[in-house]
Amino acid sequence: MTVLVFGGSSQIGQYLLPLLAARDEPVVAVSRTSHAATDGVTWLSGQLPDAVPKVDDVSAIVSFGPLNWFAKWLSTATLPHAPRVIAVSSMSAESKRVSEVSVERDLSQLIRDSETALAEACARHGSAWTVLRPTLIYGAGMDKSLTPIAQRAMRLKVFPLPAASGMRQPVHAQDLAHAALAALDKPASAGKILAIGGGEQLTVGELFARVRHSLPVDTLPLPLPAWLLGLARRSIAGLRGPLSRLEADLVADNTEMTRLLGVQPRPFRPDADCWRCRLG
Repeated sequence: MTVLVFGGSSQIGQYLLPLLAARDEPVVAVSRTSHAATDGVTWLSGQLPDAVPKVDDVSAIVSFGPLNWFAKWLSTATLPHAPRVIAVSSMSAESKRVSEVSVERDLSQLIRDSETALAEACARHGSAWTVLRPTLIYGAGMDKSLTPIAQRAMRLKVFPLPAASGMRQPVHAQDLAHAALAALDKPASAGKILAIGGGEQLTVGELFARVRHSLPVDTLPLPLPAWLLGLARRSIAGLRGPLSRLEADLVADNTEMTRLLGVQPRPFRPDADCWRCRLG
């Protein structure tokens, strides 16, 4: 039987594929771009939701791709073996639910609708499913949050340090890969949406400070006082959403996830490799 993976070249997928290959069962990864075959992994060209190649005898599906596209494909796919389904969603389903920015509220609703559509599609297939809702992801140099800040600071030799006390709980992509793998083997996690964050909660200020200290080059600290952040929030539409959440606590309760999956995510101790893309 075959494990089918969408998003194998993503920041989580790069950690998961070697773990799956080590289990000595066929692994097929679907990607929009071509990849050379690797040990234990066959790569096929395809794209969610309407250009997915046919794969026979699928016993499990793991998706790190867009949840709405995955749910759409799943609703029409032919899957005779009722495969186990693991998908990654986002904590934005909750954190942006009451955002003052309409686009963010719409995104939150889309994520929650996609989670519901996935559950309904799995019910039609008779498939058990688990959804992981991670907090801020880092670790493979591919995220759209901390890595751009780190790379820009290395280039400009200046690091912004916002005066903000909201709590954050960044989770390493490798820990998410271990959680996805554990979910495949833990029947008790079926039918659950599991929040997952890192092993440590810290303020936004401390988060930025640790990223700065992890860089391989010296940078000049640039304090951003609260009044300046408030001015930017009012003046720059594109920053209104992110800046409005600087004082909010965006954290996860790992209790149920750890109880069901046995995964203990690491504390936030980044190094320079966290900001280098693993794809080269």
